[in-house]
Amino acid sequence: MSRIRLLPDIVASQVAAGEVVERPASVVKELIENSIDAGARKIEILIQRGGISLVRVIDDGSGMDRDDALLSLERHATSKIRSAADLAAIATLGFRGEALPSIASVSRFRLTTREPSAVAGTEIIVNGGKIDIVRDGGEAPGTQVEVRSLFYNLPARRKFLRSENTESRNIEHQLQLQAIGHPQIAFAFVRDARVVFQLPPAASLHDRIRDLHGNELLERLLPVNGAGLDKIDISGLIGRAGLSRQT
Repeated sequence: MSRIRLLPDIVASQVAAGEVVERPASVVKELIENSIDAGARKIEILIQRGGISLVRVIDDGSGMDRDDALLSLERHATSKIRSAADLAAIATLGFRGEALPSIASVSRFRLTTREPSAVAGTEIIVNGGKIDIVRDGGEAPGTQVEVRSLFYNLPARRKFLRSENTESRNIEHQLQLQAIGHPQIAFAFVRDARVVFQLPPAASLHDRIRDLHGNELLERLLPVNGAGLDKIDISGLIGRAGLSRQT
């Protein structure tokens, strides 16, 4: 008797999600990168209980029509590449088309999106990878993704999550990295109904570091430009000798 069998699509999606979704911070990273690729100028992130209970990301990006919104929940559906040749010149943060379907397969998931020129938007509700509701939505232009009860259908995975405080710190660290990497975008972060930070668009990396960490840290950093590499342009800030964080 054969012992090898094909997994049902739902089970296969949940297994594959482990490659993309390790913890709430992974969810936040994937959703923010989607927002950045959509041209967002403002991104709001709200979490509850370390992102285990709720992660909500709202952006003012390009939004999607209904067909694209539904396709975004299909594995390997992407607007970023069209052929193998495109892989040599990727200019976006995401391109595999795995993030949203992976997240939706291991959570109670809600997507609302609207293009700026559209009269109405689209709302899609997914539970454990199964689309339950598709209807008109009245949200502002852009996209809002709500992820509730992460790993509710994979209790073994949920047991490996750390404490709510640790998961919250992981999310905050991820947001700081994204905010520093994209100073032109406004970021707001709310944790359990408390505003952690609100960052306006910054004219430069210096300004973003100052807004996020204050002048004291900024004064202990040195600019890096060029670094003498032929085909790579490098610019940024590096810590002075002796600058370190406590472990």
